[in-house]
Amino acid sequence: MTENNPQKFRITSGFPENQRREAAGLFWQAFSEKLDKVLGPETKAVSLIERLLDPGYAISAMAQDGKLLGLAGYKTSEGALVAGSLRDIASVYGVIGGLWRGVLLDLLERDPEPEVLLMDGIFVSADARGQGIGAGLLDAICQKAKGDGFARVRLDVIDTNPRARGLYERCGFEPVETADIGLLKALFGFSSATRMEKVVSPA
Repeated sequence: MTENNPQKFRITSGFPENQRREAAGLFWQAFSEKLDKVLGPETKAVSLIERLLDPGYAISAMAQDGKLLGLAGYKTSEGALVAGSLRDIASVYGVIGGLWRGVLLDLLERDPEPEVLLMDGIFVSADARGQGIGAGLLDAICQKAKGDGFARVRLDVIDTNPRARGLYERCGFEPVETADIGLLKALFGFSSATRMEKVVSPA
């Protein structure tokens, strides 16, 4: 998949392997507020993310000079943008550190569902925002879902990110349900997450 926008950026499948580190850094910038207490410090977190990223479940926005501007990931029963084992986590944090981190991260996991393409994160470089990149990535994800035979695209947005929720609503996603995370708020920094969906292929 390659979609050209000569003025700003192009949308393409995967991400360049030589920009794996940049992709990991952008991921951390987007989600560090939520994950810092579990995966920090930044050096170790980025090292883990860099290890786990799978370009087979990514759609990227690239500048005309080849710079990575943003990325959207997705998850199916076969794999995900960020997926790893306790062994992967232990390789960065040690056995004990990997064990408790793995248990906590598992609390945030969402299982794929039939006919639903599950988004596994979307993020745009801070200096590239306001150019329509987020909307372009969301549209590409929806086109990917439709082409692969999925009926809906699902994402989850936390209550502390109203800007992202506004983007999703403008792109046609509708709230389905909101779940409170209870005592985990102190650890992850948000109180609830809202499931949002967009129909891409009528039943």
